[in-house]
Amino acid sequence: MTGMTGTGTPLRVGLVGYGLAGSVFHAPLIATTEGLALDTVVTSNPEREAQARAEFGDGIRFAATPDDLLDRADELDLIVIASPNKTHVPIATAALKAGLPVVVDKPIAGTAAEARELAALADERGLLLSVFQNRRWDNDFLTLRKLFADGELGDIQRFESRFERWRPQLKGGWRESGDPAEIGGLLYDLGSHLVDQALVLFGPAASVYAESDVRRPGALADDDTFIAITHENGVRSHLYVSATTAQLGPRFRVLGSQAGYVKYGLDPQEADLRDGKRPGDGSVWGVEPEALWGRVGSGESPQTGGGRPEPTVAGAYPAYYAAVAAAIRDGGPNPVSAHEAAAALDVLEAARRSARDAVVVSL
Repeated sequence: MTGMTGTGTPLRVGLVGYGLAGSVFHAPLIATTEGLALDTVVTSNPEREAQARAEFGDGIRFAATPDDLLDRADELDLIVIASPNKTHVPIATAALKAGLPVVVDKPIAGTAAEARELAALADERGLLLSVFQNRRWDNDFLTLRKLFADGELGDIQRFESRFERWRPQLKGGWRESGDPAEIGGLLYDLGSHLVDQALVLFGPAASVYAESDVRRPGALADDDTFIAITHENGVRSHLYVSATTAQLGPRFRVLGSQAGYVKYGLDPQEADLRDGKRPGDGSVWGVEPEALWGRVGSGESPQTGGGRPEPTVAGAYPAYYAAVAAAIRDGGPNPVSAHEAAAALDVLEAARRSARDAVVVSL
């Protein structure tokens, strides 16, 4: 493999992009993962370069473009792509052809077909291609998986999952662009997380129904979308992504044959990363206060005291990059494969078609 180093030497990582995803999520997690070293950041923005240098020191290198980075592919061991969505496929393709393992932020591509083409290229080259679905390591999601493993809820009948926000004013930028080439809008942004989680929990989708709206004045991309998935095993997932929710619903409401689980609030890891906290810096990582724990019970609303508090499992974003390092060094499992990402894109494409044509789409 191009650029592979000795067993005791950290894998050298080239990070493409230093906007929100690169600076808040990827760079801090890479830099604090044993066995990885943040070597080079690709940005042409002087302010972002200064920001990266201030946090990671003068030892970090910079490149103006992905091509400049790949011109010295033999000096690197892993490429992480955290640039705008429309660049994911071309940069990942170039990096794989240069012989480098790749991590791509979600969504890996605009279509499932493109994701499968990338997966086939990685498989052909014998290279890791992994997708950064960090929300699999959210505290509430890990808690839900524990409840399922313990059989606490019985047979799951309905799964409700929300990423709702109150942002009545547009922020600007490519994520709000109506240009299909940008792959913007909440369906592909936050929806990528919720669909991935639903498929991890309940398996393949049999059919998809969606409603998608553009509600804010001046908005060009969907900012209020609902997705209903009927899974092959009969579970129904109801997923909500919105920037226009004046009163936020529960992050999870999961209804089983024996009990339900209701959880409000977001995992603290993103906020902690934004605030400059880092895994391993001496602070407790991924733990939330007891007041935010969800509740498990039946027959009464958790808002009026129904059920019992369920301790929230600590969130674990660092586990993703630890698994990436182990996969490259030791042949460990890929934490999130491109094939899994393609299955999620099948659902997102079906949702877009369903909302456009007012039909239920069978998969």
